[in-house]
Amino acid sequence: MKRSILLVEDDTLMREFITDYFKKELWDVHEAENGRVALELFERVSVDLVVLDIMMPEMDGWSVCRRIREKSDVPIIMITARAEDEDQLMGFELGADEYVTKPLSPRVLVARANALMKRTERTVGREAELLQYGELSVNREAHTVTVAGELVNLSPKEYDLLLFLIKHDGKVLSRDYILNAVWGYEYLGDLRTVDTHIKKLRAKLGDAGKLIATVIRSGYRFESEA
Repeated sequence: MKRSILLVEDDTLMREFITDYFKKELWDVHEAENGRVALELFERVSVDLVVLDIMMPEMDGWSVCRRIREKSDVPIIMITARAEDEDQLMGFELGADEYVTKPLSPRVLVARANALMKRTERTVGREAELLQYGELSVNREAHTVTVAGELVNLSPKEYDLLLFLIKHDGKVLSRDYILNAVWGYEYLGDLRTVDTHIKKLRAKLGDAGKLIATVIRSGYRFESEA
C-alpha cells in the first residue's frame, strides 16, 4: 500500500530535496511551508506520517504538533537544528514519535520513516478496537462505552478523557497535563474542569469508574485490572 506524508518545512530547497527522496520510495508527499498551511492541509488530506520542522514562521512546530495531537495519533517525526535534550523532551512530551537533528540526510530520514511506519502498522494490527477493563468496555470504532453490557452515554469530552486515561495506563498525570492534552493549550478554563469531568465519569461508570482515576498526590492515575 502506498503511504502518504505531510512534510512541513519552511526551507524550500530542503523541502524539495526531502520530497524527492520520499517520492523515490513511492510515498505521496503533501508539502507545507509553514504551520498554518500544514494544519489546513491536515484537515483536508489523509496522511500516514507527519515530518515537522520546529523553527518555522507563523506557527512553530511545537504548536503544530500540539494541535495535531488533539485530534490524531498519526506518527510524527520532528526536525530541529538544535540538539538540546530539553527540545527533544518537549517534542516527546507533546507526542512526537521520532526526533531528527539538522544537518540531516534525506536517505536516513526516509529510512527512519519507513522503520517507524513498520512499527506503527504492526502495533495497529495487534491493537484491538475493543478495550476491556473488568466490566468496562470501550469500542473505539463505534465510539461507545459499556459497563456490564449496559451502554453508558458520555459526552465527547468525557469520552476523550476516558481514552486519554486508558492510553496512559499506570502513569501519574497532573491536572495541568490532562487539561492541556485533552482540552488543548488554548483552553481558558481552570484545573477544576479536570476534577469535574473525572467526577462525572466515575459517577456514570459506577463501580467500574473506580478504575479510571485514582488520585495520586496532585494528579490522577488510570489503573487497569490485572
